Amino acid sequence: MDLGSRLAFLLADIAGVAMPELSFIADAQAVVGRPATPGSVAGVARRTTRRVIRRSTVYVSTLPAACAKTIVNGTVIWRCGGTYYQPYGGRYVVVYID
Repeated sequence: MDLGSRLAFLLADIAGVAMPELSFIADAQAVVGRPATPGSVAGVARRTTRRVIRRSTVYVSTLPAACAKTIVNGTVIWRCGGTYYQPYGGRYVVVYID
């Protein structure tokens, strides 16, 4: 707080005058209609729910038994226990979902 603000608070306190409400935030960080801005609710929700599928270098020709087909971000993924596989070029690649 600068000297002028301190002086205004002191004078208002002495005179008993109500001061207008002050804000410690200078500018808003979110922009209406721009969900990619850092503080926007839509941007935060999108970043926390987005899933990224990363391929590994491990390939198998057939899936293990008891695999369940699921879809992540519109991509077909096979969940076999705790391992995920994606069809790729006539075989399956192990993928990681972040």
